Amino acid sequence: MTIARKLFSAAAIAATAAILAGCVSSGPGGGPLAAAPQGVEGEWMSTDGVAVSRFAGGTFQTNALDTGNKLAEGSYRMADNRNVEITMRSLIRQTTSNVNCSMVAANQLNCTSSGGQQFVLTRRPAVG
Repeated sequence: MTIARKLFSAAAIAATAAILAGCVSSGPGGGPLAAAPQGVEGEWMSTDGVAVSRFAGGTFQTNALDTGNKLAEGSYRMADNRNVEITMRSLIRQTTSNVNCSMVAANQLNCTSSGGQQFVLTRRPAVG
């Protein structure tokens, strides 16, 4: 194999590796991919499409999607890597309740309130 041919082969391999790396490390439009979400941090939509809940740094807040009005607020803590305990104060009913949620998938929380009501939240895709 000649030196020129070896250099050409090495260049072709390097170009292929660069193209593949670009496919893996960039998202739609060529921008970098967002880091995979960890735990419950971020926004979660109610399955009825009425409200969005935000989890950030131990603080919990739910807002109506149509008006943007705050419906509930409170705090949360991760009991383990799949389960979250929420202490929530309803601003409409002026009541406080506890909610336990289990992350059954990276984008789904199955929740049960202290009153026995069950609901599902789905992770809202990050914008950006």
